[in-house]
Amino acid sequence: MARGRKSTGSQRSERLFSLIQILRDSKLHTARGLAAQVNVSERTIWRDMATLKASGVPVEGERGVGYTITAPITLPPLNLTMGELEALHLAVAILGEASDPELADSAQSLAAKIDAILPENTGPTSAAWAHALHPFAFADMQAGFKHIPLLRQAVREKKILRITYAALSGEASGETSPRLVRPLQLEYWGRVWTMGVWCEECSAFQTLRVDRIEHVIDTSAQFKDEPGKTLEDFIAFQNTSHVPM
Repeated sequence: MARGRKSTGSQRSERLFSLIQILRDSKLHTARGLAAQVNVSERTIWRDMATLKASGVPVEGERGVGYTITAPITLPPLNLTMGELEALHLAVAILGEASDPELADSAQSLAAKIDAILPENTGPTSAAWAHALHPFAFADMQAGFKHIPLLRQAVREKKILRITYAALSGEASGETSPRLVRPLQLEYWGRVWTMGVWCEECSAFQTLRVDRIEHVIDTSAQFKDEPGKTLEDFIAFQNTSHVPM
């Protein structure tokens, strides 16, 4: 099922996400090289890098030198603070935009308290969560977050999922397709969650935007780690592939 032409805001959101995927290999990328890969001007790349930095995405670099991402915010399959980070994300992202000043202040206070008890380098500070409201649309966060509980459980318990996914890039952008996947990892990028999977039908790793998942069905089937299909294999794949699906 095809969708209408994408808005300028949607195109920018997809471009920012693509840039994150390119930069995540920890290599230094020039503005010229990035511009060529996403088909925009170097000036646009400079603006995009400034936007990502302001959002809390850990981008380092400058004009004339190059850019890289140093420490992506990652939630591995088992993490004792995952629930706290999700609660923090939801509270600050939603209540931080509330018209009620008291609710907005309470969300920031909650974020600060959780920051104070978490070990260093386990996640973004309360300020970073607040800044993360900007690069991607608020609707992206809402669309993706509804699936997080089931996806978390599937990652933790190694459950095979059947999903309906709207393609992100290329000529098929916006078209939906069913996929049978092994969920391996969830990651967070300033309002946008991604899930690393092994796709059973195409026999390949994919990085999927959670907000592009329209339906999720728990098949009740479980998978066992197999050589070439593990989380470690997926991480190695990420370092050589930059195209979001």
